Amino acid sequence: MQEIHSFQKVSTMVDVDETIKRLQTQKDVVGVVIMDTKGRVIRSTLDDETTTQTSTLLHQLCDKSAWVVKEMDPTNDLTFLRLRTKKNEIMVAPNKDYLMAVLTQLNSSSK
Repeated sequence: MQEIHSFQKVSTMVDVDETIKRLQTQKDVVGVVIMDTKGRVIRSTLDDETTTQTSTLLHQLCDKSAWVVKEMDPTNDLTFLRLRTKKNEIMVAPNKDYLMAVLTQLNSSSK
């Protein structure tokens, strides 16, 4: 999932749309959510209800995770967060202006 790291260089909405399209071509990608630093959704490929729930929870998680990183080392910053559950993997790339999350479904061979 190298694509998610390239998001930190995205500068225009055209670039955002192209990045989303590239990510969606990746096997097992369920959805992509892009939000601003306040957690407001900019773009999402998920339905409205899932987008609202996902963006709220991931924004809170990233805020807490960034706080933990800073508490452990004040000179450090959160640059990437990866969660893996029994069913899904969630990758989050926060930067100073945006937060992008990619949700994938784990296939049986990944477990």
